[in-house]
Amino acid sequence: MIVSCIGLFLGMFAVIGGAVIEGLHLSALTQPTAALIVFGGTLGATMLACTGEEFSGALKLTPKIFLGKAPDFSGLIKEIVELANLARKDGLLALEKSVATIKHPFLSQNLRKIVDGYDPVILREMMEEKIFKTEEHANAVGKVFETGGGFSPTVGIIGAVLGLIHVMGNLSDSSKLGSGIAVAFVATVYGVGLANLILIPMGNKAKKIGKYEAEEMEIICTGLLAIQAGLNPRLIEDRLNNLHADHGKHAKAEAGGQSAAPESKAA
Repeated sequence: MIVSCIGLFLGMFAVIGGAVIEGLHLSALTQPTAALIVFGGTLGATMLACTGEEFSGALKLTPKIFLGKAPDFSGLIKEIVELANLARKDGLLALEKSVATIKHPFLSQNLRKIVDGYDPVILREMMEEKIFKTEEHANAVGKVFETGGGFSPTVGIIGAVLGLIHVMGNLSDSSKLGSGIAVAFVATVYGVGLANLILIPMGNKAKKIGKYEAEEMEIICTGLLAIQAGLNPRLIEDRLNNLHADHGKHAKAEAGGQSAAPESKAA
């Protein structure tokens, strides 16, 4: 997901570049004390608000947000159809050879269960439970970033107030008032920037990654159960393509509903 890296760079470049164009020196934005207050305070508040499992999950997902690859649904469907052709030709036991070569863990694990003769009803329940927990976990991880994004602007204000308290305690030196006030407000910039350029977008991306993973797993669930039932591979391919298309329509509908909400409110 290289677009995440590009987006982060573009957002930071636009804000900092705009400030430089207006004549602001970069040294005015580099304040270690303000950074310590905002980043440390936000981190502490977020850790207090979340469970250890949620916080560790957020740390583990962070590299995937910036470096992860987009899901290859067409390749996944093609792989499942190939398994269906093999099962139709040589029987379900012939799939055992394919288990070790499959890279997707959910597909590999549940294909093994089909070879081992699991009851279709029980297998469906197990896969659906895993899908539900996967999306639920992704939403919880996304909330960690969003929670941090909610705290950081307020912590930035706290930093600004602390800076102003320091300035007000040195009113005797009027030559330093302007620079002191400017330094105080750097904490606010850090807080608002951290929330809106980094944490909240990361929370949204984490939830989308969870939806993609759940969609992959749902396609696998549908495909494996169809293979176990002995359905025609062409029928399986059509069903999986339609399932993927339906997910895309729902995603567009949700995006349209969110963008339409402000317009109806304004009306």
